This record gives sequence, C-alpha cells and structure tokens, in this order.
Amino acid sequence: MSAPLPGSHSAEVVVLGLGPAGRALTHRAAAAGLDVIAIDTHPARRWTPTYSAWLDELPEWLPRAVIASVTDTPAAWTTKRHAIDRTYCVLDTSALQDALTAPTARTLTGTAAAVTPTSVILTDGTLIRARTVVDARGSTGVAGLAEQTAFGVIVDREIGEPVLEGSGAWFMDWRPDNGTDSAAVPSFLYAVSLGSDSFLLEETCLVGRPPLDPRELHARLQTRLANRGVTLAGTEDIERVRFPVQAPPREPGERGVLRIGARSSAMHPATGYSVAAALCATDGVVDALRTQRRTRSVSTWAVGRLRDLGLRTTLGLAPELVPEFFASFFDLPTSLQRAYLSGRSDAVGTAHAMTRMFPSLPTAARLAIARTLIGKGNRGTKVDISVASRES
Repeated sequence: MSAPLPGSHSAEVVVLGLGPAGRALTHRAAAAGLDVIAIDTHPARRWTPTYSAWLDELPEWLPRAVIASVTDTPAAWTTKRHAIDRTYCVLDTSALQDALTAPTARTLTGTAAAVTPTSVILTDGTLIRARTVVDARGSTGVAGLAEQTAFGVIVDREIGEPVLEGSGAWFMDWRPDNGTDSAAVPSFLYAVSLGSDSFLLEETCLVGRPPLDPRELHARLQTRLANRGVTLAGTEDIERVRFPVQAPPREPGERGVLRIGARSSAMHPATGYSVAAALCATDGVVDALRTQRRTRSVSTWAVGRLRDLGLRTTLGLAPELVPEFFASFFDLPTSLQRAYLSGRSDAVGTAHAMTRMFPSLPTAARLAIARTLIGKGNRGTKVDISVASRES
C-alpha cells in the first residue's frame, strides 16, 4: 500500500479500518480491479491477537500458509467430556496480515470524524468521497457493550501439552478447579497449540457486562493450572483479551453505511467471533460493490435475531447452570452445532439447534428462556453467556 495522501480524495470504495475485516476487503476489492482508499489511524501497526476458526469456515482464496496449527480432535468439558467432530485451527497472525496486502490500494492515515454512505471526513478536515463507504473499524472502545475478557500465557510444549489431556485443543473447559464456587461469575479454560513449540493457556469470561477483570482471570488461571500440576514461572509471554461482542449503534448520519467485520452482523453476539465470517463475506461484498446491488436476505436477518435471542436468553441463567447449558449444546449433532456457530444465513438450522437444546436443559434454564421470550428476561445481570466459538 502507498504512503498517506494529503488533501481531498475520491475513490470507488473507501474502507474504514485495516483490521482483519478491512484489510481482507481492501485486498479482495483491489484484486477485483476496484479503486480503493483504505483509512486507518495506524495502518502499519502489526496485529497481536490470536485468531482461530473452524477450518471449514475459511474461504478457498485464503493461503493455507496462514494456518499455524490444526487439530481434528478438539474437545470441550462441561459436565462431562465432549469430543467435537469438527476441525479447528489457529491462524498465524503475522502471516495472515501479510497475506492480505493490496499494492494497488491507496492508504490514508487518519481518524474518521464523520461518516456517510458516500463520504468520510477525517479529524484533520480531509474529505474523502466514494461511491461506497465500508465501515470496518470494529467496536473496541465503544462503551456499554457486552465484552469478552481473557488472560492467557504462552508456554512451551512440554508444559502445555499435558494440560490438553490427549485432546487437540480445549475449546472450552468449564471444570470448577479455578478457585471459584458455583455462584461466581463463570469462566473457562481455552487451550490450543500455536504451532510446533508453543501453547496458549487462557482463562476466559465468554461475555460480561461489565466485563470480568483480567486480574481476576489471571488469578483463576494460576489456580487452575496449579491444580493440574503446572506452576507458572511468571516470565511467560502474556495475552490479554478485551473486546465487545456486539456491534455498536450507528452514529447520526451513518444510516445506510455498509458495515463488515466486528462492527456488523458478522460479529457473533454470543461468541465474539467475526474474523472467519468477515473473510468469507468479502467476495460477496466485493460483488455487491461492483454491481451496486446491496441486499440483505431475510434468512441473514433472521439468524441475527435468533443469535441475539440466544444472548439475551442466557442473561437469566444462574452461573451454576452454565456447564449444563453447554452440555446440551455439545450434545447436538455436529451439523446443528455448525449451523448455530457458523451459519450466517441458515435460519432454519439455527432455529433447529436452539429448539433441539430446549427439552434437554434443566428446568431453571428453560424458565429463563421463557422469561426472555415474553420480555421479562434479566437484562442487568453481570454475565451474558451463550454458545461459543473462539477468536481472541
């Protein structure tokens, strides 16, 4: 990408934000021959989070060299151990960023002050006009949204591998050995290989409003690992996670602005995953940008509503019911797990997954669902929890 540009500019497409979603869209749109300007406050900043996905979510155009590790044997522990029949992978963050270059796109360093469907004004007064503006700025820093928090350490293979207990990854491990009681805000262990020599061991509060303090998660992680025979040296590299799992409301004037990534419905409100969905969505968005035909299917809208219902439903769940809730989910057939976690336009599959879980849930959980359906769910509880995928 080229150096920052001064003055007033125009392009067919303006992309706001150069995180994974914005960079992927810039990359694919430029490759399709569109004239693109990408705007970011720090366009050259290197990414540091760990991004993961189900392998079947990744688009065919993405180079497989961006995958750092793959496991065919991920597992979850709720009230029992569950083998997950779906291949899981961790991405090489640096390689992913490098793969999404767009040499023909222009880059502007700046911060948007005002955004409309066809223009952006930066804080320095620069005006950029476009046929279409795409907002890919994410939602970090927006107050009042439910957030995911986690505290993790990166350890050598000889320390991390025994924690997996023969699984390829702990997608979620809700066992109560992290020093909390059943009434505490719940958190789980996420453990994956980052490649040939290192593992990420992370204590995660799936969704909180307000979010669970990382210091508390750090203490829980230490207790959990000590109970499994692992003592941390205190010199390990650390990963801290905090990001909203809800798209922010639109500012005045932004109505009609196309959104992608964590700022859009690609953000799974019950999981915090958006990268794989954004990567998969880019070619459809590029096609819409080329043809100027923007449509949102009824099925996609319905899936968004169902996912939001799933998030709100669990606001009423008592902490001790959380492992049983997830036990019900991981007992679903793999096809229904996939529909809920990854099917952005599979309204039938998403609804089927949710209704299939209902009879197997404890009575208290079913009552919480009923309260949500009639509009009396607990909207002020500390923790929002629902069926999960991982993308810190």
